[in-house]
Amino acid sequence: MNEPAKRDLRNKVIISCAITGSIHTPTMSPYLPVTPDEIAASAIGAAEAGAAILHLHARDPQDGRPTGDPKVFMQFLPRIKAATNAVVNITTGGSVQMTIEERIAASLVASPEMCSLNMGSMNFALYPMASRYKQWKHDWELPYLLNSDANIFRNTFRDIEHIYKQLGEGHGVKFEHECYDVGHLYNLAHCLDRGLFKPPVFLQIIFGILGGIGPDVDNLMFMKKTADKLFGKNYRWSVLAAGRSQMPFCAHSTMMGGNVRVGLEDSLFIGRGELSTSNAQQVTKVRKIIEELGYEAASPDDAREMLGLKGAALVKF
Repeated sequence: MNEPAKRDLRNKVIISCAITGSIHTPTMSPYLPVTPDEIAASAIGAAEAGAAILHLHARDPQDGRPTGDPKVFMQFLPRIKAATNAVVNITTGGSVQMTIEERIAASLVASPEMCSLNMGSMNFALYPMASRYKQWKHDWELPYLLNSDANIFRNTFRDIEHIYKQLGEGHGVKFEHECYDVGHLYNLAHCLDRGLFKPPVFLQIIFGILGGIGPDVDNLMFMKKTADKLFGKNYRWSVLAAGRSQMPFCAHSTMMGGNVRVGLEDSLFIGRGELSTSNAQQVTKVRKIIEELGYEAASPDDAREMLGLKGAALVKF
């Protein structure tokens, strides 16, 4: 019996879409998904537009603040799985105000194919955004932003090992290694030397968060060069850039052979001064950029093959 031919994946670009995150607050956009119904609908729309991977946070349905409660996640995860073939990628970042156990609680219940994993501790500052708004929908929003000048997002080497053992070894999760600066690449290389994680690793190289590396093309080139030196051919990579740098950096990544991430977690806008009305709108735009550059958007099954995922049949939602 002849074996089925393998798909040619060389021209495929994985689109990840980060649906809501924990950075932006409800005042900032009426289109930010907050309730489980909104998150489910927005994620399904992004998948229909071409996102192969859906990166998911949860929010308190009453006031939109970030939550790690597995019960809230389970109000939208099964609906997304039933309606799409997309890869579900659950945050282990949550928010800087959560403990590590709160940040991984939903993934321990849901056992997704993928989880995000910040590759180090860092200042994670949101406070400059506070000056852009005069009135707030909820009392928690302004202090949440203003007090971020004292925030440290903690992921020590012990924390990283704990998350790997709980979710990688315990649930067969593949990680999206979020690297906010050059040192995070070296942290991942150190972890690989210790036997943590299984190559090929999947890097998400992040630009434009205050506390991390800035959104300069020279920085993108240097991060890619450093990844080549550290990981050789044993990695795949993607780029996200915050705010107005989102689409330009996606274009650069595509031309350099990388993958892309968009979504309302990373930018609330679709153009200069124009709020994005949905995650699907951003996915549609970046897909057009990818296709205009002569590439194709990877399907969810393409992404599973490219990243070596366990498959949707083995999740618990």
